[in-house]
Amino acid sequence: MRLPRRLALAAAATPFLPRGSVAQAEGLRAVTRARGITFGTAIRHDLLQSDPAYAALVAREAELLVPEWEAKWDALQPEPGRFEFGPLRSIALFARTHQQRLRGHALLWHVANPAWLEPALAQGEARATAVMEAHFTAVLRETHSYIRDWDVLNEIIANPPGSDNPSPTQDDLRPTPWLQALGPSYIERALRLARGLDPTLRLTLNDYGVEADTPWAEAKRQRLLRVVRRLVERQVPLDAVGIQAHLQMRDPFRAEPFLAFVQALRGLGLAVLITELDVREPDQLAPTIPERDAAVADYVTRFLSAAVEGGVRTVLTWGLTDRNTWLAEEPGVARADGQRTRGLPFDEALRPKPFHAALRRVFGG
Repeated sequence: MRLPRRLALAAAATPFLPRGSVAQAEGLRAVTRARGITFGTAIRHDLLQSDPAYAALVAREAELLVPEWEAKWDALQPEPGRFEFGPLRSIALFARTHQQRLRGHALLWHVANPAWLEPALAQGEARATAVMEAHFTAVLRETHSYIRDWDVLNEIIANPPGSDNPSPTQDDLRPTPWLQALGPSYIERALRLARGLDPTLRLTLNDYGVEADTPWAEAKRQRLLRVVRRLVERQVPLDAVGIQAHLQMRDPFRAEPFLAFVQALRGLGLAVLITELDVREPDQLAPTIPERDAAVADYVTRFLSAAVEGGVRTVLTWGLTDRNTWLAEEPGVARADGQRTRGLPFDEALRPKPFHAALRRVFGG
């Protein structure tokens, strides 16, 4: 991955680990590479800068990185026409230093937007179109040399009744400011715009809530399939579907319906990625930490085994360690009982858990 000269010049001033210092040690990135699978994780530039042990773990374990925040609209364009690429460039430099790849998340989302964006979209179709074009042009021009896969569209499918946060619609598309401003065509516009700006970029549509064996997950699977089939039929550029996989153990999982869903997407000529894997434990916890960790590992094993059987070859977790995770930090996601969710491969002391061993088994290590 070649970086712009401005990134290379910043290397000496960046407190990252020496090139190759830990990345050559045996980790999931080595296990998965031998199997033809890419393992990665979401990261934050401030932690890479301030926590050397965390940075070493990321360098050893992950082949592919995705910024948790630094590539979202609010981070990149806090004011109209003013772009801030510093934190994203910092992550790109870390990836370059440790021979890792980087993917982008996300060009269009209804969350994590600056205060000015929604009023701008409400000004009408012409203004909304201009805003989309300006953002895509600036961001894809900046990241052309170090991001070759973007979540162009994130969470565009409406949540059916029964799911968490059901959408106030019976339509397939989630109501968003983009849908209100441009109608359903905003999806096609975004994908065609991204392809026109960067013909070799992998264009991904990313969504969640399609993993479990529940009526609402099945309904959302069908909604996503209908939207994707229409795009493919219209020859709209789309290369991949990302399945977030924020798994919830209170929901049952069965391999057969999920496997059929992955195979249906693959049958449309699309790659399928697992992009944000983590696990929320059930409302009633097992009595001991070993039992809790074993239950998490079992759930992950069943889910990922089905994904890999279906042809998934890219898997990213939404973080590596319980030390830093939205599962504990996000008020709407953290456990009400005060227990810290053990939903990632490493614990707060950066020790591998059965989750990590499950990944190794599924990936053939």
